[in-house]
Amino acid sequence: MAEQILQRNVKDHWYVKYEQVGFPSIQKGWILPVDRWADFDPFVLMAEDWFKRGTFSDHPHRGFQTVTYVVDGRLEHIDNAGGRDILEPGDVQYMNAGWAARHAEEGVDNDIAHTLQLWLNLPKHLKNTETTYQNIYSEDAPTVNFEGGSVKVFSGDIAGVKGPLNSLVPITLSEISLDNGVTYVHKLPETHNAFVYVLSGDMDFGGNQVNLKKHGVGTLTFNDGGNENNTSELVIKSNSRRSKVLVYSGTPIKEEIVPYGPFVMNTMEEIKQAYRDFRLGKFGPPAV
Repeated sequence: MAEQILQRNVKDHWYVKYEQVGFPSIQKGWILPVDRWADFDPFVLMAEDWFKRGTFSDHPHRGFQTVTYVVDGRLEHIDNAGGRDILEPGDVQYMNAGWAARHAEEGVDNDIAHTLQLWLNLPKHLKNTETTYQNIYSEDAPTVNFEGGSVKVFSGDIAGVKGPLNSLVPITLSEISLDNGVTYVHKLPETHNAFVYVLSGDMDFGGNQVNLKKHGVGTLTFNDGGNENNTSELVIKSNSRRSKVLVYSGTPIKEEIVPYGPFVMNTMEEIKQAYRDFRLGKFGPPAV
């Protein structure tokens, strides 16, 4: 008997609300608000920021991973292990904060950096792993072209190619661009929790054809407890020229967490220990 392929629907959707914040930060919005992390598991939160140099200077992290997509401007990464690089629009940076990251994320010169930063949880047994960084430049992510569009794969096995981003928990990240009137079927593991964020244009998503325009977010149905080797399908139809969407998916971790300040741990005591360790210098010297 043939495998029945799960057809994804949009489960919930909303538009990001933005607020102006104090200089050198400029504007912020929550794509995934932190108080709903249990719905988004393994994702904790996702922020959209416009900022200038000095907003995200030297700071620590522990217990999770970040996936940062640069929308516009230039982003300089500096870490206290000697890493330094500049990311440009369409580039992605992956960080495993692990047990003790200390870094800075800065606008370059007088640029306004515009970024999307996703916090990706680590399971309890990986929260003390070594801190690592990986830059994925736009041109190094494989792109599959088809009539009326393309899919660029940053992470996961998608459309017959494998993205270069190597996270400690299984995720996919794809950037899909479609012309007006084009329909594309995006395939994901049926067990992955997933969401979409529209960067531009006007698109319909899922079997229930939920319409989302720029700044629209949609979470998707999935088969919790299914077979990770089974595929699901998300139908996407573009209603405008230059429609572009990011699709994120990942395997739920199913652990209680405490996101607090720059840390994501399993208990409040572990959060307090992270602050103690930072004050005691265990995260190393500043990132400058």
